[in-house]
Amino acid sequence: MTQPSHPWLRGAKRAAKATNESSTNSTTERHADDRAPSTLDRRDFLARMAASGFVIALSASSISCLGELGGAPDFEPSVYLRISEDGTVTFIVHRSEMGQGVRTALAMAAADELEADWSRVKLEQAIGDEKYGNQNTDGSTSVRDGAWMNFRKAGAAARRMLETAAAAEWGVDVSEVKGTNGEVLHPATERRLPYGALVARAAKLPLPTDVPLKNPAQYRFIGKTVASLDLQAMITGRAVYAQDLSMPGMRIAVIQRPPVYGAKVAKFDGAAALAVKGVEQVIEIPCADIPAAYKPLGGVAVIATSTWAAIEGRKKLAIEWTASPNDSHDSAEYRKELEASVRAPGKVVRDLGDAAKAIAGAARKVTAEYYVPHLAQAPMEPPAALAHVVDGKCEAWACTQDPQSAQSTVAETLGIDKKQVTINVTLLGGAFGRKSKPDFIAEAAFLSKATSKPVKVVWTREDDLQNGYPHTVSMQRMEAGLDARGKIVGMLHRVASPPIGSTFAPNDEYHSDGELALGVLDLPYAIPNVRAESCKAPAHVRIGWYRSVSNIPQAFAIGCFMDELAHAAGKDTVQFLLESLGGDRVIDMTATGAVKAVENYGAKWEDHPNDTKRYRGVLERVAAESGWGTPLPRGEGRGVAMHRSFLTYVAAVVRVKVAADGSVSVPHVDIAMDCGFAAHPERVRSQCEGAVIMALSNTMTSELTFARGRAVQANFNDYRVVRMSGAPREIRVHLVESGGPIGGVGEPGVPPVGPAFANAVAAAGGARLRQLPKVAD
Repeated sequence: MTQPSHPWLRGAKRAAKATNESSTNSTTERHADDRAPSTLDRRDFLARMAASGFVIALSASSISCLGELGGAPDFEPSVYLRISEDGTVTFIVHRSEMGQGVRTALAMAAADELEADWSRVKLEQAIGDEKYGNQNTDGSTSVRDGAWMNFRKAGAAARRMLETAAAAEWGVDVSEVKGTNGEVLHPATERRLPYGALVARAAKLPLPTDVPLKNPAQYRFIGKTVASLDLQAMITGRAVYAQDLSMPGMRIAVIQRPPVYGAKVAKFDGAAALAVKGVEQVIEIPCADIPAAYKPLGGVAVIATSTWAAIEGRKKLAIEWTASPNDSHDSAEYRKELEASVRAPGKVVRDLGDAAKAIAGAARKVTAEYYVPHLAQAPMEPPAALAHVVDGKCEAWACTQDPQSAQSTVAETLGIDKKQVTINVTLLGGAFGRKSKPDFIAEAAFLSKATSKPVKVVWTREDDLQNGYPHTVSMQRMEAGLDARGKIVGMLHRVASPPIGSTFAPNDEYHSDGELALGVLDLPYAIPNVRAESCKAPAHVRIGWYRSVSNIPQAFAIGCFMDELAHAAGKDTVQFLLESLGGDRVIDMTATGAVKAVENYGAKWEDHPNDTKRYRGVLERVAAESGWGTPLPRGEGRGVAMHRSFLTYVAAVVRVKVAADGSVSVPHVDIAMDCGFAAHPERVRSQCEGAVIMALSNTMTSELTFARGRAVQANFNDYRVVRMSGAPREIRVHLVESGGPIGGVGEPGVPPVGPAFANAVAAAGGARLRQLPKVAD
């Protein structure tokens, strides 16, 4: 295809200006200049290198030698690491950066094994390509899964090749030299060679496959606080996000999508829109049949020379929509359906002992129902994508969490082979699961083909909240029996919640086993009789992933119910939780009564067991750090909850103050996390802090409702998130080093905060909170 002009016009100009203004850039600034993840830059760079020198390039997973460039066409896309003759080390990161620090974390892993000079490290964003393995930046997997080890192995192999090259240069055995901070040393003679001087020789060497990795005592970067390679560009406004994209000849598109999921365009009149200065075209996009999956919802697009003109033109569209099977969907009425659903037996997914008999014969019975509404991901940067279709090929730039999925969806939309689609990943201004769905990229591709121009589709905040993929709504019913000593003898847990699968398959009305594994089927408590049931809950909107997914409603129901049981038993909640865990043990997940094998976030149970000792560790730590049990002023209370998700254990203590008018403030939150090993402790802490704020928004303010099939909320004025004035004065994060296997970090901090907040309100003398958000009470 004809290569488009540089698409990062705005960002590139800013970066160039900043570079010129500071010829003595600090290391961090040089890194920042490279933040525009441009494949074009990468290709230009490789072309220059091919013409003038050598590069070492390694596939971190398979460690295949790429040798001298020499224009070799088949070596480039499958690399994670590159060293140039000037000593610059470039890491090609295949996961998306959305503020969580993944690019720096993976670079740290490789740089440590490579013994790189951190001041010479640069980042490059990979395009979507199956050669990189799974690129879906979702599920808190980027460090805990194979990418972490792949990057380390790549760095170790490269270092060994450089050491071998230096040894050959000096005529000594390789065991006599060592790579250190960007150069190879020969201690016996105090000779040294920088890595850049060795790449030509190293590139010709056979590839080592068995280089030992460092032990923790040898780490230089891993486990340490290292400055983010992205941060300087972000805070100085030089970072390029999808909404910043621009290129010559580009047009802007906004789309009027169906107001109700499943409605289609009956007819429309675009004449008034075309009268707006700057509006050039009005184009109908075919509306998707439901379930829509990743396909664009369709509607009418306004194509203009500016965003303002496109939005103004959209206001003047006259559209008639067909009826939809979801026209009568109403959140209040739907909640009643869910309540009725959980009050009747559902599909049995776990049956251990005889829960009904145990509860019936218990000394005391407790029953409660918990409701969590739809939540919207609501990233600060709404979705945006730029696409250019030329000669049957498409190149797109987008804030996507999953460029490979985008590649497939765009190809399907255009009716071309996915090999003809190139997806470039920009920085993401937040995502939380929304940007793993590529519908907005397919919209841009469709419109570029229709107009024969590069087209950027801009989603406004209103578009995002009203036409996105909200997190599922959930109703959960809990019943339990206590014996005379206050011990749980039986528990029934019913869940009615539209499944994510309903977005992809028709008539999918039950929470899946995978979703139930997020808290329900992996319940850690030593209860002899447990029954869990999945109850019917038909979907009326596109259901999507959301940070922590179904762990949120399930942790809320279980965490609140355990607190209610503790009160019923007349026991301190922390003590009750410890007693209910039943002693340190690895739970045999084949003997819990689960009808099917319980999923474990893609990991084997033997590798990542359900370990009650780690639950106890975080619970005892957060209790101690928060001053659990010490007196508080009147009107204040502490609440506690714990939850395992994404292979990480977290406990939270939330302290609240309930005012005379019933309003609640949160002065302190303590959160303890055992993720096995914190590869970048400061980023782990920041992830936990962000998780607390997001969880408090879920708990106190956020709710997406529907009336007549339409989303009611449209922007942050009515879909509220916690403001700075409502944030805790202090969030303290406590990392627990258990020595366990490494777990996820991005999402596990969210689930226990909501129930801890609700329990704290009750402890402070407020009402027992069984539905979210608090503001809706």
